[in-house]
Amino acid sequence: MRATARRAVPVCCCAVLAVACGGSGGDDDGRAPGAPTGVTAVAGSATSVHVMWNDVTAGTGTVYEVYRGATKVADVPGSEHMWDVTRLAPATRYVFSVRARDAAGRLGPPSRRVPATTPVAEAADTTPPTRPGDARGRTAGSRAVQLSWTASKDARGVASYDVYQGGSRIHSVGGAQTATVVTGLRPGTRYSFTVRARDAADNVSPASTAVRLTTAPGSDDGAATAPGGFRATTRLAKGAYYIDLDWVPPRVDGVVTEYQVRLDGRAATSLVFGANPPTGHASYSFYVGRTAGERHTVRIRAKLPDGTWGGLSASRTVRTGTPGH
Repeated sequence: MRATARRAVPVCCCAVLAVACGGSGGDDDGRAPGAPTGVTAVAGSATSVHVMWNDVTAGTGTVYEVYRGATKVADVPGSEHMWDVTRLAPATRYVFSVRARDAAGRLGPPSRRVPATTPVAEAADTTPPTRPGDARGRTAGSRAVQLSWTASKDARGVASYDVYQGGSRIHSVGGAQTATVVTGLRPGTRYSFTVRARDAADNVSPASTAVRLTTAPGSDDGAATAPGGFRATTRLAKGAYYIDLDWVPPRVDGVVTEYQVRLDGRAATSLVFGANPPTGHASYSFYVGRTAGERHTVRIRAKLPDGTWGGLSASRTVRTGTPGH
């Protein structure tokens, strides 16, 4: 189960632009799978890192290859989207990436490389962190919930928090984070979530009180985590056409610092904000060429605080060189 996130910025260049890696391949189109997105890596202890990623559309038989640097460390079934990389050295920086391999053996491009540093090992530490307090949550439509809790205490510091659904661990976040969004849930379904703290010596706290939530009926594909009030218009500047976007960041537990713009059904650019991302209103402008009369469809989505992508905004269609578009 995964979460999504995003953010936006004014038309200034405080955002870092990156061209997104291409789409994903299908079962029978002869193409390799796309690169997994939303990859995160969080140190779970002094000797382990928890790696997560979003699903790719590659049909049945998909396998995910997890890499530590250039070394493959795991083959993960396509039904799973996380893996604990173990037997690592304490106080060491590692870089992780993920690739998808389809049933025909075609290997897709690697995901972006994400770093994680294991904490210093604490010898003879056998005392677990305290139980996370004040666990609470709320539904975010029919397929997602937002969870939060108060920090645990540990003599040497909390390394990570593990989120459980029933008796299964479904997610991990860093020790400084006390909120997350869980997505990929079923509509109209009752769930029970708990949180446990983990320290650098791999001691695990007692579980928090259970948070019981029922997702809304129907299917909105995470609409509650989508940017609101989304608008798109075109303009001509110095002989080139630009699309101007305007939206309201989604209401999530945490800070949204990254957005993805999708142009004509494909990922076009990513916007990454610095220390002061917009919260009440956001805008962005990007170049689309010099030809008048071109029709484009635009959507945007946010990367949620736990590193997964939120729901897509409403779709807007514009035409270059057309007043009001």
